[in-house]
Amino acid sequence: QAQLVEYGGGLVEPGGSLRLACAPSTPSFTIYANDIMAWFRQAPRKEREFVAGVTWRNNKKYYADSVKGRFTIGRVAAENAVWLQMNALEPDDTAVYFCARNPDAYTYRDGSKYNAWGQGTRVTVSS
Repeated sequence: QAQLVEYGGGLVEPGGSLRLACAPSTPSFTIYANDIMAWFRQAPRKEREFVAGVTWRNNKKYYADSVKGRFTIGRVAAENAVWLQMNALEPDDTAVYFCARNPDAYTYRDGSKYNAWGQGTRVTVSS
């Protein structure tokens, strides 16, 4: 069973917006101060890639170059929730988006360092 669950995927036209959300699938899931929560995505026939991350302790944010200026990541610490606002969407943003937790914020780009994942939500950008 996935420890995280994502919401908000769907079909959107190029230039449109979507907002994804992520929350623990069980009340017992804990996000610790040293964790970083992040979004990854995997497009068809491509490797999984880092999209955006936010540190839990001090709300520091990181973005992939391909989404800078278009995507915004945020967190609601009291709810253990993370969201991803995606604007000016492009067909190349089409992918399954995953939420994940890494206990070492310094390795935020390395997917293998994440120890909790959601099952993903599909985003399709097409006219």
